[in-house]
Amino acid sequence: MTKHLSDDTIQEYRTKGATVLRGVFSDWIGTLADGIAYNMEHPAPNVRNYQSEDGGRFFVDYCNWDRVKEYKDFIFNSDAAEIGAELMGSTSVRLFHEHVLVKTPKTGIPTPWHQDLPYYCLDATQTVSIWIPLDEVPRDRTLEFIAGSHLWGKHYRPQRFDGTALNENDGLEELPDIDGHREDYDIVAWELSPGDALAFDYRTVHGAPANLSATAQRRAFSLRLVGEDATFARREGIVTSPPFPEVTLKHGEPLSGPEFPVLI
Repeated sequence: MTKHLSDDTIQEYRTKGATVLRGVFSDWIGTLADGIAYNMEHPAPNVRNYQSEDGGRFFVDYCNWDRVKEYKDFIFNSDAAEIGAELMGSTSVRLFHEHVLVKTPKTGIPTPWHQDLPYYCLDATQTVSIWIPLDEVPRDRTLEFIAGSHLWGKHYRPQRFDGTALNENDGLEELPDIDGHREDYDIVAWELSPGDALAFDYRTVHGAPANLSATAQRRAFSLRLVGEDATFARREGIVTSPPFPEVTLKHGEPLSGPEFPVLI
């Protein structure tokens, strides 16, 4: 495979749990924009539309790659899988799912601090989310990460993006009050332009501010990839997101099947 990333970028990813990739998907922004436009007009049954008191809309949808041709084109024909392999240090890469998040202007709804892995029917250490903005994202609207939190060895209680718990009695601990004690954490974040991307581990604690701009939207396509150590997880009485109701894998079996195609 062609080497896409510097050793410093890979090292930052593995030590901080997040890094920025400049200009790596500049040729794909139009394709992904067309896909998101189609997706918003034809959402999946599991779509979430969070309405802000200010009139904004936070649109969240996932697992549409097999019916949105632009998503499929990007997933199978871009350099994303090779980039993911370098970051994870994995010889194989499998798609877990894609996730679209759109905050229209005046969306006074933040993305709460959270980890991705506790939401998932998945156990893995080789993971990467590649978050690709289709609009300019200034510092006050970008994702923030707690550097090194992927190495804390903790799984925190998942929340819906409206702040309610996904599972009330899941036995997991609550996240600490990060916003109330920001000085206690190494918070990293980057301004972004279309074509840039953020890459982060599923275990990295992250969140994002509300979009209080009166005119600017924030569209993002997030690609969720896993490496060779990923196994399916079934947790009794626990709702996962995405739900993957058709998957028949048993707990602990290697991730496989048509829902999770091999990319490398």
